[in-house]
Parts: sequence; C-alpha cells; structure tokens
Amino acid sequence: MALVTMFVNGQAMSGGTLNDALHNARFAGKVDTAPKYRFFSVRDEFPGLHPVTSGGFVVPGELYEVEYDVLREELLPREPKELELGVIELADGSGSLSMRMRESYLTAAGVTDISDRGGWLTYLASTR
Repeated sequence: MALVTMFVNGQAMSGGTLNDALHNARFAGKVDTAPKYRFFSVRDEFPGLHPVTSGGFVVPGELYEVEYDVLREELLPREPKELELGVIELADGSGSLSMRMRESYLTAAGVTDISDRGGWLTYLASTR
C-alpha cells in the first residue's frame, strides 16, 4: 500500500475531531512549516493554511505517514469545502501534503487571520 506524508494543523491533530481518520497512520512527530504561510480561522471551527510570497509565518502541526487509500477515503471526504489538498514546505525544506485554504474563501465572512497566534490549539485556548 502506498504511503504519503500528511501535515495536519487543525482538527486532524492529536485530540482533534478528525484525528480518528488517522488511527492507522504513523505519527512522525510535531513539525513546523517553513515561514511561507498565513494561517486563518474559519468561524473558529477549523484553520486554513495559505501560501504567501512575503510576510509569512511558521505554522506548527503534526506529521503523519498515512496510506493513500485512508487519505482518499477517510480524511479528505470529511474536510470542509473551504480547504483543498496541496503541497507545502516544512521548516526543514522537505515537502508534505496538507490541506490548504482555497483562495476564493480568504475574504469570506467568519475568516480571521490568526498567523501570529501560535497555531490552532493555542488560538482556540485563547478564545475560551
């Protein structure tokens, strides 16, 4: 079975509501993105990562090795319409699959830039 590397930064992280989709995946560790992204909260329900050419931030998350079929059949169907699968750059220069914010939703109601808030879990804790 083909394995792919998947960076997660929201509800698919350990303890999140989508993490069960990764139950057979191998946790490869906590990692950061390269400082090339803006990070958004969508209605405080889930985050979205978006690449930028300047003014980017490091976004913390988790890396998993997941079977392609599990990604396709269990994780992707549960992702919100505002996100799409793409390739991102990690802090060590390597690449990984990740869900990214669709550009057409960046200015939608309920979207807030949280790039400077230290990641999804830190942001959520600050809103409670």
